[in-house]
Amino acid sequence: MSKHESSEGELEKIEITLLLEGIYRRYGYDFRNYSYASIRRRIWHRINLEGLANVSFLQERVMHDSDTFLRLLGDLVIPVTEMFRDPDMFQAFRKEVVPLLRNLPYIRIWHAGCSTGEEVHSMAIMLHEEGLLDKTRIYATDINENALQRAKDGIIPINNMKLYTKNYQASGGAQSFSDYYASDHGIVMLKPYLRNNIVFARHNLVTDQSFNEFHVIMCRNVMIYFNAQLRDQVHRLFYESLAKQGFLIVGGKESISFTPVAERYETWNDQQRIFRKIR
Repeated sequence: MSKHESSEGELEKIEITLLLEGIYRRYGYDFRNYSYASIRRRIWHRINLEGLANVSFLQERVMHDSDTFLRLLGDLVIPVTEMFRDPDMFQAFRKEVVPLLRNLPYIRIWHAGCSTGEEVHSMAIMLHEEGLLDKTRIYATDINENALQRAKDGIIPINNMKLYTKNYQASGGAQSFSDYYASDHGIVMLKPYLRNNIVFARHNLVTDQSFNEFHVIMCRNVMIYFNAQLRDQVHRLFYESLAKQGFLIVGGKESISFTPVAERYETWNDQQRIFRKIR
């Protein structure tokens, strides 16, 4: 790398730092400790779509035009999810965690970073089949209000139905997946009773605090975008939010290893990244 290229790279880091600081102060969204490579890629995606020359031009527009910010926010918080994603995890949850939840008089579950709600609704279906949905309150939170609204609406993209049905069957589904939705004029909507015990709310893992005590916290494939400092911060939040003997479930590429709370959990199912709070 030439001296000029090195200098350009440092300048770009400064620009991105200033952009993220500006977003935090102006709009309250904190991306300052997200993975640099990931955030840089998404910022440049928006720069190219806006027809701009560099990060500083994007910063100027974002600071003065909320519509531009919302478009950038859509790039920074990309909802990537599906119903019964990673069916083996749901199957393990059904076999290894549900039997312990049965002993509780009331169950509280937090889906942190729920995106458009597919995994939340998957959990509701599974708990319904296990006879636990009526005594469960599921809290589904995300930073992205547009994604939350889609989750509340309970509408499933019709072109995803084949995949979702396959995932449901592989997860150990006890009925027909078609029992849980209605189709009308090309729109597929989940049955309303599945959402009766779900609370959808905006929550920022970076800046917001714990708001309840939970028996299960599920946060899958969210922290892969965080740097080590932010991951540690969020893990402390989850630990403080879990009831004694509560379960934490993270994504397949995530772990609690090397976090400040690692020794306070036992590995319940390493392959499916299910951990139990022991102290």
